Amino acid sequence: MSFTHRLKRALEGFSTPLLPDDYTRLVNPLWSTREFRGRIVAVRRPTDTTAELVIRRGWGVPAEFRAGQHIGIGVRVDGRYVWRSYSLTCAPQPADGLLTVTVKAIDDGRLSRHLVANARPGIVVRLALPAGDFHLDEPVPEKLLFLTAGSGITPVMSMLRDLRGRFGGGGPGAGPDVVHLHSARTAADVLFDAELAGMARECGWYTRVLRLTGRQGRITARDLPGLVPDLAERQVYACGPAAMLDDVEAHVPGVRTERFALDRGSTDAAGGMVVFPGRGEIEVDGATTILEAGERAGIQLPYGCRMGICATCVRQLADGTARDLRTGATHEAGERIRVCVCVPAGDVELEP
Repeated sequence: MSFTHRLKRALEGFSTPLLPDDYTRLVNPLWSTREFRGRIVAVRRPTDTTAELVIRRGWGVPAEFRAGQHIGIGVRVDGRYVWRSYSLTCAPQPADGLLTVTVKAIDDGRLSRHLVANARPGIVVRLALPAGDFHLDEPVPEKLLFLTAGSGITPVMSMLRDLRGRFGGGGPGAGPDVVHLHSARTAADVLFDAELAGMARECGWYTRVLRLTGRQGRITARDLPGLVPDLAERQVYACGPAAMLDDVEAHVPGVRTERFALDRGSTDAAGGMVVFPGRGEIEVDGATTILEAGERAGIQLPYGCRMGICATCVRQLADGTARDLRTGATHEAGERIRVCVCVPAGDVELEP
């Protein structure tokens, strides 16, 4: 039995009406059985608008994940925990046990702007378990194409670090045949530039193509056959702006994509009347989430991440059908839904 477990058991007899966690966190803030926690141990700012956070895992947080997955991070901002999901940029099972995420500040990103401006070593954060379907296949395909733009490079960085850890350096054939097309507006906006340039020199199996869109223009799906003649033989992973992903998905069969924002334009939900029994009702379109509908009606529902991660907003659907913007899945009466990512597909009513 670990020291942490022995301490928790010893405190149980003295913890009423408090819980053992209320005492153990005084000894070490990372000890908790009610929630996953981590502590920021280092912060690097590679550009003016990005911050790389190195996080020491708390009790129970696994170091194992799939290269390309993301992790939920909750930080107290103005007295309330705000949650967002960020791609892990370290390789799975890092030798030092530390987790790394790289955050880019966006105009409407409350947490991203807060972290870029204020993150510092010592801050304790809440964590959700690593998740996501955008990850390297096993076994690793023999030929890969990574297509990234801007901060869309972050999940692919985990994949590349994983591949480098597995296959090391060496000439062509020492690892899978990897082509990486990355776009950024200017040279100053390129994340991980020095590391990837070094990898291109040292790993003959890795080819890097950098496009500075400010003067060279954007890469489109129609450009890909000229840039990668054996495109049809490669497993393609793409992450970047929605317009780029829409273009690639329309022209590259089998492409794996990762989107950092809800795709409101692709839903065919009809919208309808959203009823909050005893509190009010409001009619909204099929691109407005049930959480947002409540806010428009002056009804405050619990929420945390607004991205379907933390489950703070889960409510039971009493009547009607709701559609999940992330997956397109439909939910019927009696099911529990995440109201921050579900829209009404017709009239809906929540349980009181």
